[in-house]
Amino acid sequence: MSNTTVNLRRLVANAEDLQSVVRTMKAMAATSIGQYENSVLSLKDYYRTVELALGACIRGIGSTALADGPTSNRRPDAIGAIVFGSDQGLVGQFNDAVADCAIKTLAGLPARPLVWAVGERVHARLVDAGLEMQELFNVPNSVQGITALVGRIQLDSESILAANAAAHFYVFHNRPRPGALYRSSSQKLLPLDKSWRASLAGVGWPTGMLPEILGAGNATLQSLIREYLFISLYQASAESLAAENACRLAAMERADKNIDGMLGNLRLQLNQLRQADIDEELFDLISGFEALVEADEDVYAGG
Repeated sequence: MSNTTVNLRRLVANAEDLQSVVRTMKAMAATSIGQYENSVLSLKDYYRTVELALGACIRGIGSTALADGPTSNRRPDAIGAIVFGSDQGLVGQFNDAVADCAIKTLAGLPARPLVWAVGERVHARLVDAGLEMQELFNVPNSVQGITALVGRIQLDSESILAANAAAHFYVFHNRPRPGALYRSSSQKLLPLDKSWRASLAGVGWPTGMLPEILGAGNATLQSLIREYLFISLYQASAESLAAENACRLAAMERADKNIDGMLGNLRLQLNQLRQADIDEELFDLISGFEALVEADEDVYAGG
């Protein structure tokens, strides 16, 4: 009985230690979600600035800017895709969902895509699907790491995209969703067709002081397009990280709840065993007392 009690106490202590780790991971995931969501919100002002500059640049260049770009109806010379996943576990179907979205979309395209993966787990899933992988990037572990990641993606992909005037470029990632953990999202970043440029040309300048474009108009336009791509990739990475941590937070909440239930059962068993030990000791004490009383009575009767 004593060995069983010791074992139960050890199990309770181990479960309490595990619960402490789980709650620490919950706190870290919740904090990370807030940081990544705030980083996405901070992009709005930056994107608004780039959007205004693009509109001013296109209006300044004139109609040639609307005629230079490849149309979305032209057969692509090359297709590139970025797929954001995770390196770590405890995220359920997170990587399978975004990989399935990418595989389904890319399968319907006329050219064989070149794929860049962010995260070992989604990379393995895409390799199993037979896609041609270009590069594997590690998932950043902080907001500060997103900028470096996006810079590496742009450097690695621009050489291929620059050599193909009609290149198409896609990004796939999981996006946080109110009322659910996430939903898989796909976005076509390139080509920047006439309709896209026309919509930007219609964006009005917010003040009466009209801007002046310095340098060659096309060079400025290309620089601003790079900024647009940077913002799009940064947002995709931050949203993917927020969704990943939301999955991990949900997993930790389930684990915390399960540990609570297990601890309740273990403590109940421990209390029952301790009560049984007490009852047994009391029974032995009462039995001993009754034996002594009977012995005394026999002595008195014999005397």
